[in-house]
Amino acid sequence: MSRQTIKKTVSGFVVVVALLAIGVAAGLWWERRQAPGGGMETSAVAAPGGPAVLYWYDPMVPTQKFDKPGKSPFMDMELVPKYADEGGDASTVKINPGVSQNLGVRLVTVMRAPLDSNVMATGIVDYNERDVAIVQARTGGFVERVARLAPNDVIGSGAFIAELLVPEWAALQEEYLALKALGEPSLEEAARARMRLGGMPESLIREVAASGKVRNRISITTPRGGVIQALDVRPGMTLMAGQTLARINGIGTVWLDVAVPEAQAGLVRVGQTAEAAFAAFPGKPVQGRVTALLPTLNDAARALRVRVELSNKDGRLRPGLSAQVSLKSSGGESALRVPTEAVIRTGRRALVIVAEAEGHYRPVEVILGPESGTDTVILSGLDEGQKIVASGQFLIDSEASLQGIVARGSDSAAAMPASVALHEAGAVIDEVSDAYVTLSHGPFKTLSMPGMTMEFPLANPKLVKGLKAGDRVRVGVRETDDGLLVEKLDKTGGAK
Repeated sequence: MSRQTIKKTVSGFVVVVALLAIGVAAGLWWERRQAPGGGMETSAVAAPGGPAVLYWYDPMVPTQKFDKPGKSPFMDMELVPKYADEGGDASTVKINPGVSQNLGVRLVTVMRAPLDSNVMATGIVDYNERDVAIVQARTGGFVERVARLAPNDVIGSGAFIAELLVPEWAALQEEYLALKALGEPSLEEAARARMRLGGMPESLIREVAASGKVRNRISITTPRGGVIQALDVRPGMTLMAGQTLARINGIGTVWLDVAVPEAQAGLVRVGQTAEAAFAAFPGKPVQGRVTALLPTLNDAARALRVRVELSNKDGRLRPGLSAQVSLKSSGGESALRVPTEAVIRTGRRALVIVAEAEGHYRPVEVILGPESGTDTVILSGLDEGQKIVASGQFLIDSEASLQGIVARGSDSAAAMPASVALHEAGAVIDEVSDAYVTLSHGPFKTLSMPGMTMEFPLANPKLVKGLKAGDRVRVGVRETDDGLLVEKLDKTGGAK
C-alpha cells in the first residue's frame, strides 16, 4: 500500500471519529436542554452540581415516591428523579413561559365581591288559591232561574248567578210590616232581628221597609270577578241552607309554581325579585316576587318548589302557561369568587391551579360555594389576590398528576369528616363476580340519577357472598374519582 493510500485511509478514519464526537456532544446538549427548567420537568438524570433530587417516582404510578433510584416495582423501567427548582418545591409544576403561552394559559385574580345570585328555573302558572270566593245559599228555598253560565267562564264582580224563592221569608216580612204599622219601635226592631236570623241580607230588609211590600225572591250574585271553577245550581232545584252554589277563583293575580334545582335552593328567599318570560308573549317579561318557599321538594326532579306571585290585571296569564323565571338578588354578603371555568371538578373534590412566581403552578383543593352568574364562590382553599389559571388548567393538572403531585387540601377540607353518606337505591342483580356486579337499579335520588342497568365495581368481594343473579338488594354506592363504588349490598327479598 502506498503512502498516499495510507494517508487517505487515516484521514477518513479521523473524519468518522470527528463526526461521532459531534453526535455525542449534540446528544448531551439536547439531554441537558431537557433537564429541569427547560420545559415541563420530566428529566431522568441529575447533572453533577445541578439541582437536588427530591425523590424518585414511576411516571405510571406517580403518587408512589422512592428515596433512591432503581427499577420500578410496578413497571420494567427506571425510576425518574424529581428535582428541586429554585423558588419551587415538590408540590409545584414549573412551565417555561414560552410553553405557557403556547398552551394558552390565562390567569385571573381571586376577588372578593358581594354575592349577586341569579337563579334560572322554569315555572307553571296556577290560580291564586287565596283569591277564592264560595257562593252559598243563606237559607233553604227553590231555584227559579239560573244564568247561562258554565265552569271555566270568566265573569265580573256582581254578576247574576241564580234567583231563589224563599217561602219562609214571606211570613217574616209580613210580620215585620204588621209590627211596623203599629208604631212600636221595640217590636219593629225585634221583627228586623228575626228577618236577619232568617238569612235575609240588609239590602233586602231595607227594600221591604221602604216599599212596604213582601219580597220573597232573592238574586244570588258573585262577590268578585274571576273564573267559575264549579257551578252546582240548576232551575227547579231545592236548596238547603248553607249549600254551595258556585266556586269562583279570582285572576287579578296568579301564582307561578317554580322548580328551583336542589343545588341552588339556598340562594332563594321570600321577597326576592322575579322576572318571568313567557313564550306566548315574547319580549314582554312579567315582574313578580317570591311569596313562599314550599316545605316539600319535587321528589322526581329533586327541586325546591317556590311560589312567585304575578300581577294579571289584563287576564292574559292563564293557568298552565310555562315560563322561564329569573330569581334575582343583590347586595348579599361579600365572598371570594373565581370564574367557574377555572374550577376542575373530579367527582369527590374540586381543584384550582394557583400560579406562583417564576412559572410555578400549584394544584390546590378548594371547597365550593354557590354559583353567582359566571363565577363560583370559594368557601375555603384560596386567598384574595392570588393568581389562578382560568384557561389551560387541565393540561397543568395532568402534568402534576404525571409527576405525582397531590393537591394541597384546605384547612376546612381537612377538618371535614372523611366518611360521606352512601347513596342508596333498590336494585336487582343481573350478573355478579368477585370484582363487579351488574345491577338493574332504581333512581339514586341523592345523586339525581335515574334508574338504569349498569356495572359497578365492588369495594370488597365479601359484599356479594351468598348473592346471585335475580336477587333483590338494597345497594349503597359512594362517589370516587373513578366513578361509583359499591360499598353496601343488602338482600331485601326473594329472587326475581
